[in-house]
Amino acid sequence: MQGSARRRPFPAAAPGSPAPAGTLFPGRHGAVKGEDTFKTSPFHLDLWFYFTLQNWVLDFGRPIAMIILPLEWFPLNKPSAGDYFHMAYNVITPFLLLKLIERSPKTLPRSMIYVSIIMFVMGASIHLVGDSVNHRLIFSGYQHHLSVRENPIIKNLKPETLIDSFELLYYYDEYLGHSMWYIPFFLILFIYFTGCFTPVAEESRMPVAALLLMGPSSLYYWYLVTEGQIFILYIFTFFAMMALVMHQKRKGLVLDSNGLFLFYSFIITLLLIAGWVAWLWNDKILRKKYPGVIYIPEPWAFYTLHMNNLHAAKESL
Repeated sequence: MQGSARRRPFPAAAPGSPAPAGTLFPGRHGAVKGEDTFKTSPFHLDLWFYFTLQNWVLDFGRPIAMIILPLEWFPLNKPSAGDYFHMAYNVITPFLLLKLIERSPKTLPRSMIYVSIIMFVMGASIHLVGDSVNHRLIFSGYQHHLSVRENPIIKNLKPETLIDSFELLYYYDEYLGHSMWYIPFFLILFIYFTGCFTPVAEESRMPVAALLLMGPSSLYYWYLVTEGQIFILYIFTFFAMMALVMHQKRKGLVLDSNGLFLFYSFIITLLLIAGWVAWLWNDKILRKKYPGVIYIPEPWAFYTLHMNNLHAAKESL
């Protein structure tokens, strides 16, 4: 149109020049945005709230929904309500992790993030199948505080090779599935954590909303570590965070609000785990199932051992 200003195209970036601000993944893997190396992000209230909400509802709430809802609605030979929760978790969580990475003020390694997300989805999907069968076995009398071969409903199976199949299912659920699920999850959180530093001391404080979310977030991480039996992975991630904080402090950098939220949540999680272990330290039955040097009972093993007995005692009155 005559008289209107023509829009000038953006000049092409010179070779080796930094990517424009806001670019998540530049051409070179792991490159850092030169002009926003020390740019900080405000507290991601929406993302952290969605993380906490969906973790509690879709992950922690899975087995609870399966037990509470009437069995007639979800027969034992069909997916349970918890399975549908798990399916939603497998879709929503990778999306939230990617959105979290996008908001990092630092450009992060593209290939590592993509591979981690792919492995996360694969591991969570493997866990979906194994966990679905294992939790449905509760209705048949399966007791999580016992090993597969010690369970009354398993050890009497004929032929005995069926027991090997259930042990294989348990391996996919508790070992392979958990490893492929949780290792990428904690790796992505740590990669994001590396970009949560600022030279401005005034920005190293958390808003009230962050303090309110810290409790539910830490409690969920406690459940994740204890039920997933991933204390080694968690503690190594936490030690790596501590080492990075001390290293960046020598450079005059401090954590921003998002980094503080993640770091303090891990600290509170460690305290909760210590309290949990101290409470069940003298439980001989759980000690038998978790005989290793690291003794951290699973909450669902505690439930089938003590809470089921409590419910049965009430019903007999």
